[in-house]
Amino acid sequence: MAVAWVWLFVAGFFEIIFALCLKMSEGFTRLPFTVAFAITALLSLYSLTKAMAYIPIGTAYAIWTGTGATGIAIIGIFFFGEPVTFARIFFIALLIAAIVGLKLVSSG
Repeated sequence: MAVAWVWLFVAGFFEIIFALCLKMSEGFTRLPFTVAFAITALLSLYSLTKAMAYIPIGTAYAIWTGTGATGIAIIGIFFFGEPVTFARIFFIALLIAAIVGLKLVSSG
């Protein structure tokens, strides 16, 4: 069962990377980032399907998207100069709290 959560963590990690590669591909005009996007998207989805074998779909999908959204929002702040406002930090923290909460109440 714990392995399913590792798969879900890996899926979230690759989701962050594929979103970053999507940004860096500049509309699929930069081939290395386009290829990296495709590979990491497939790895993310593969890992997600492995996790969903044991974790309820609603929980797995919510944590997967929440992890990706949180990770890429933080990367946007630190590497792309996206704004740092109280509201933005509050909602990122809320996403993290929701991810942790879903993990704690999950029966999977």
